[in-house]
Amino acid sequence: MRSHCSVFVDAGYLLASIATRVTGTSLRSGIHVEYRRLIEALIAQAQELSGLPVLRVHWYDSAKNAVPDAQQERIGELPKVKLRLGRFGVDGQQKGVDLRLGLDLVTHARNGAADVFVLVSGDDDLTEAVEESQVHGVQVVVMAVPTVAGKAHGVSRHLVRAADELVTLSPDAIDGAVMKVEAPAEPASATTARPAPVGPTPKDIASSIGRPTSSEPRPVVVYSSSTGSVSRPTHHDDLLDDPSEVVAAVVDRVLQSLERSATAESWSGLERGRPSIPREIDKALLLDASDALGIYDLSDHTRYELRDQFWNRYDEIRT
Repeated sequence: MRSHCSVFVDAGYLLASIATRVTGTSLRSGIHVEYRRLIEALIAQAQELSGLPVLRVHWYDSAKNAVPDAQQERIGELPKVKLRLGRFGVDGQQKGVDLRLGLDLVTHARNGAADVFVLVSGDDDLTEAVEESQVHGVQVVVMAVPTVAGKAHGVSRHLVRAADELVTLSPDAIDGAVMKVEAPAEPASATTARPAPVGPTPKDIASSIGRPTSSEPRPVVVYSSSTGSVSRPTHHDDLLDDPSEVVAAVVDRVLQSLERSATAESWSGLERGRPSIPREIDKALLLDASDALGIYDLSDHTRYELRDQFWNRYDEIRT
């Protein structure tokens, strides 16, 4: 039987990391993705890397009641793409995505479906599945999204050690398929105050707040395949004594992304749901803060402060 390569894509990691690279925040609504072009680029790079034809792209994401939305249906209809969906739990968290991905890795390895797996993820929870796949003779390459500086974004050290190789997705693939979302301009009579552009990024501020320097390797944020949420820690990091400045910068960055992408209807819906914050926005706040602070499990205090600052800053810019 002819050898093949298979691609396994954690959509949460991929899209959150791309959004961070393009807009400065993991808010997925801040980017527009040409999925056909992006997936074709993934296939081309996987084939060049492995020297084998791609058998299939397995795309893992979450949906309400595991029922695909219109965009997910279109992704599932693309050539060589197999859509695999988890679901949202009652608490808004994604369920079943990382389990499906891990089980599929092991099952496909046992069945000899392909000789090389290209895993687009940074999830620490997939480490054991990668190692089990390797037991069955499969080579596993982790493909990460590059940061603006060209480094792998958000990949667990455990996963890096387990994989046969760590590579980064071509920046050209991202630039050719992803762009910032720009909301249509509102009539002058309907325009209200909007967030002012922010200066330094959350990471810039985090690096300037007296964090001790060390020759030890720095920890990286670990993404869960539950569409981009932070997974368990793999390396201890000291907490900042006062993360307030970073929290403020994170909130401003998310609001700035909303400013570019949200329509008048979206702003109205946000206001109607107050004090609740929509799941996607809340997830972006938590993920961006974890990334900026280098902390995997945010304290309850920091979580509350993020949400309070969001509404405080919202009031400042909308009144």
